[in-house]
Order: sequence, then C-alpha cells, then structure tokens
Amino acid sequence: MSTHINAPEGAIAPRVVLPGDPLRAKFIAENFLENPVCYNEVRGMYGFTGTYKGVKVSVQGTGMGQPSMSIYATELFRFYGVQKAIRVGTIGSVKEDVNLKDTVIASAAFSDSYLLNQRFGGLHYAPTSDFELLYTAYNKSKELGIDAKVGPVASSDRFYDDNENWKLWKKYGAIGIEMESAELFTLAAEYNTKALAIFTVSDHIVKGTATTAEERQTSFKDMMVLALETIIMN
Repeated sequence: MSTHINAPEGAIAPRVVLPGDPLRAKFIAENFLENPVCYNEVRGMYGFTGTYKGVKVSVQGTGMGQPSMSIYATELFRFYGVQKAIRVGTIGSVKEDVNLKDTVIASAAFSDSYLLNQRFGGLHYAPTSDFELLYTAYNKSKELGIDAKVGPVASSDRFYDDNENWKLWKKYGAIGIEMESAELFTLAAEYNTKALAIFTVSDHIVKGTATTAEERQTSFKDMMVLALETIIMN
C-alpha cells in the first residue's frame, strides 16, 4: 500500500516525469499536458496525469535528496506499475564549457549517499541510466535543436558541501552535481524499469554564477520538452 502517493488504481500512467519541486510538477502539467488531473496532494507533493501528443503521461514531484526520491520512486515502481521514469531538475555545473541554462543528460550517477552502502555493503554499485532512453533523448535533443551535454553526474547528499567534494567528482569526469539521480537509477534497476535524468544548469559551481529562483521554477523548458518527447517514444 502506498503511503505518500494517494492515487486510485489506474490514475498514474506507466510513463512518469519526475521533477523534485512539486510546483514544477504543477507547471509542467498546466503548460504541457492536455486535460491534466491532479491525483496527489499528500504533503503538498503534487502529482498529475494527462496526455502529451495523445500519450498518457504523469508528472510527480519527488522532493529534494535521495531519501525523498527513494520514497516516491519506490511507490511508483512497486505500487503503480510505472515502467519509464525521467527525472527533470536543476544541476550545478563543474565543467567550464557547460554553462547556465545548458541542458544536461545523465549517462550515470556517482554518489556519496549511504543508501548505496545500506544495500550493497562493501560492494560498489554503479548507477546508470537506461541506454534506450538515453539514446532516444540524445537524438531528440538534436531534432529539437537543443545542445545537450551527455555524461556522468554526481548525486550528493549535501547541498552545502563545505568539503568541496565536487572537485574530486570533477576530476573523474562528472559534468555537474545534483541530489537524486543515483537513487532513481538504482531503484529502476531493482524494479526492472527504465530511468533517465535530464537537467538544466541552474548554477556554475566553478564560476560562482547562478540563475534566479523564479527561473528555476518556470523557465527551464528545454529539459521539460525533451523529457516529454523522450518518454512518449515506444
């Protein structure tokens, strides 16, 4: 029984877009879905189902951080039969040539989260996105004229990283730092489903530049369109 998503059977589509911010979920539903219906308001974590180009799609807020993502992704996969999930959100760039408002597609997710240790103990698991979704998203970005950057990201449990762990992630190839994707990819593997993460660069950790809170909530539309165009394929 789902305790954080209060949706009746059949209310959630097999394809779900997952923004962290519930207000971004509302924005996507109201601006991109046809006939959206709100199926969840528990804890203010909005969920909507509508259609995009004739295909049934849901959009569900997940909150910030991997523990919160874990709750919502687990319930979607375990109780509602979700088969495809694409996270959309913001990311802090650590690459000099990946700038504010650029689009990033995650191929994999490094992580410092103890959630991985709880599952695997001394083993080292490598959370990766689904290749089919990644391949589709990359090709769609070309069709849409979006200059998407593809590569690994790092899912950190700390937003205010006083230890500057991002420097080590950068050394080993991370494009940017975010907070949820490693857990989403891991759960997708556990439940034999498909997951991807698409981001907009909201701040540049190296350069010290940032977008506004309003821009983060409402103006990062390329990633939203790219996620929707990708998730309706096959």
